[in-house]
Amino acid sequence: MMIDRQFWAGKRVLLTGHTGFKGSWLGLWLREMGAEVSGLSLAPQTDPNLHDLLAEDRDDQPGQGICDLRDPIAVAAVVARAKPQIVFHLAAQPLVRQGYRDPALTFETNVQGTVHLLDALRICPDVKSIVVVTTDKVYENAETGKAFIESDPLGGHDPYSASKAAAEIVVASYRSSFFAARRIGLATARAGNVIGGGDWADDRLIPDAVRAWSQGETLDVRRPQAVRPWQHVLEPLAGYIALAERLWHEPAGVQALNFGPDHASAATVADVLALAAGRLGGGDLRLGDGSDGPHEAGYLMLDSSLASDMLGYRPLWSLEETVARTMNWYRQLSAGASARALCLADIADYSAGLGYEQRLAV
Repeated sequence: MMIDRQFWAGKRVLLTGHTGFKGSWLGLWLREMGAEVSGLSLAPQTDPNLHDLLAEDRDDQPGQGICDLRDPIAVAAVVARAKPQIVFHLAAQPLVRQGYRDPALTFETNVQGTVHLLDALRICPDVKSIVVVTTDKVYENAETGKAFIESDPLGGHDPYSASKAAAEIVVASYRSSFFAARRIGLATARAGNVIGGGDWADDRLIPDAVRAWSQGETLDVRRPQAVRPWQHVLEPLAGYIALAERLWHEPAGVQALNFGPDHASAATVADVLALAAGRLGGGDLRLGDGSDGPHEAGYLMLDSSLASDMLGYRPLWSLEETVARTMNWYRQLSAGASARALCLADIADYSAGLGYEQRLAV
């Protein structure tokens, strides 16, 4: 997979969800390639959070675009101010269990919020490439053990999954109704469970483990045998970047792509936690039987063959390396290392694996 660093120099990029975990990593990578990045997001939702740590390291506080996707006037104002050429839409209510607790907010944010953004972009004169990030959970999942391909039926048992499947339909409608005629590339990106340094969200496996083990507590694991497509956060982000470049040059070429790990990297929750505990020198677990809490899929994997064919996408880091790098990030941050330096080191190593040297100023 090739990422053209020179392509991004001077490009005006609007990044929604820029204060979140994935958004913070993506914003840093894009800026280091020379892009002019504007944000649209709620204020950071955790303390600590990667967005603020990166801002502190840079001695600035990029607060532009702090607004709610559910407010169409505020969204339109941010878009008009940013004048984007390329858009990455990551902002969302991203948690399955939060979707059960507040389904109305989940649908309003993930569906109507996507409508508000696309409606503002359809009158934006300079936009040429739009990547809307959904999830691996958009597929109707009968848990047959089959890895999903992009043409499989969409669905969603829980409110979060259903809201993201509905967002896929919204994107398809806006593409057909408005963007295709203007030769604006618009596609969805469906990625699996990502891990990496700098995530402190609730109800996520590695952040929950880091919190519990750093305080000498036992981690309660609801579904230890659940299988997910685990990957380092940089893996799908590289795919999003390559997809945005492809849409710029060939706006009608892609509609949706999966970005997941090799099937050999499929692993249970218990497997991942065993690797994580080993990297930290131990950590106690209390394994549930899978019956606690509302329904969640037991088996979920993606087939990324189409992304491989169209973009040359291929995962670079094994599950073992992914977990090792993630736990090392948290361990070094705790020892006093700079979050920015840690992120840039991972980006540089990943870029080298893509076939070029990312020259980053720490």
